[in-house]
Amino acid sequence: MTTVSLDTARTALASACGEVTEAGPADAVGGVPATLVARPGSTAETAAVMAAAAAHGLVVVPRGRGTKMSWGRPPERVDLVVDLSRMSAVLDHAAGDLIVDTQAGTLLSDVQQTVGSAGQRLALDEQVPGSSVGGVLATNGSGPGRVGIGTARDLLIGCTVVRADGVVAKAGGRVVKNVAGYDLGKLVIGSFGTLAVITEAVFRLHPVPAAQRWVTVPFGTAEDAARLVQAVVHAQVVPAAVEVEWRTDGAGTVGVLLGGTPAGVEARTAGTLRLLGAGAEAADEAPPGWGVLPWRDDADRPEIGIKLTCALTGLGPVLDAAHRAAADAGVPLTLRGSGGAGVVYAALGADAPVDAVAQVVSRTRTACTAHGGALVVLEAPPGVQAAVDTWGPVPAIDLMRRVKEQFDPERRLAPGRFVGGI
Repeated sequence: MTTVSLDTARTALASACGEVTEAGPADAVGGVPATLVARPGSTAETAAVMAAAAAHGLVVVPRGRGTKMSWGRPPERVDLVVDLSRMSAVLDHAAGDLIVDTQAGTLLSDVQQTVGSAGQRLALDEQVPGSSVGGVLATNGSGPGRVGIGTARDLLIGCTVVRADGVVAKAGGRVVKNVAGYDLGKLVIGSFGTLAVITEAVFRLHPVPAAQRWVTVPFGTAEDAARLVQAVVHAQVVPAAVEVEWRTDGAGTVGVLLGGTPAGVEARTAGTLRLLGAGAEAADEAPPGWGVLPWRDDADRPEIGIKLTCALTGLGPVLDAAHRAAADAGVPLTLRGSGGAGVVYAALGADAPVDAVAQVVSRTRTACTAHGGALVVLEAPPGVQAAVDTWGPVPAIDLMRRVKEQFDPERRLAPGRFVGGI
């Protein structure tokens, strides 16, 4: 941007929300430097910011609390970061209806604290500490609890978004009902901010269980892990969450969370211990790292984070493929995720050679695809990003491009960050 156009744009943005600053190094998105940062305090201000940005031809990247700005591909450019951290209020908690309405910049932990006062919870695992509601939705985050209740797509019943042209759109509400047209909430979930800016979200809640216990059991091979997970998922113990962890030292653990009434949890814990067999143990506290992504987010030396998905029947082959590929490439690998739902995250060290990463990605992606899933490199240094196909093949890419064309025909929202350069 020229100095004149930058000054004009800054003036228009300042009129829209009053808090506009020049971007610094910490505002970069995937290594791409930003020019300006706007911090609206409401949906109306966000709409005014987006309208001003559109009028001045600015490329915009939305940001919640900045915990996942290195995920996905680097955008083509970043003229403006729309920072939603000022929009941090829980707008309404209707405890009697098990509903919460919150702004997108609200910390997930703050939502849990608010609804927890009424013995309720938003059943989303906080995979990255410090995540905002909007960030969790934009990246479709989910942890081991998806086995029992589902993902954000199952919990979101309404949302407010601002389009690239500044138009406000709402979908759903405080009740679940059928509507014609786009299911807006499901479209924006997992879109990495490329379709619209999420400003508010309405979720259905669940009661906090009166009692909880974790049962863990060690495993030695991918086949053992898959067998144990299958046994739990298809038994009568009704797990609230199932997690698989396979550490760099070769030690593996399957963890099972049981929740409900004290008497029911006690009985199901006993049944789970019998089911899992030798080595199984029960505890009142979660295992270390439970529900958290396995890689370290270091701004200077970020580890490589990979998401693996597959049908439950393919869990064993996918775990085995990843483990063997890493061993053959000579790089340490940590695996942790919702084994009971076929979604596992892998971490490779920041100093892993590019060719070794490419080998692990290629072999593991082949296994994921063969078992009805996919592999996505969520986070990696620039050298790996340039050498490795981070998203892989996407059968519905043509449909996704048409949706992008409908929502953002001028490609003003995070262009290039999502799959296929969307």
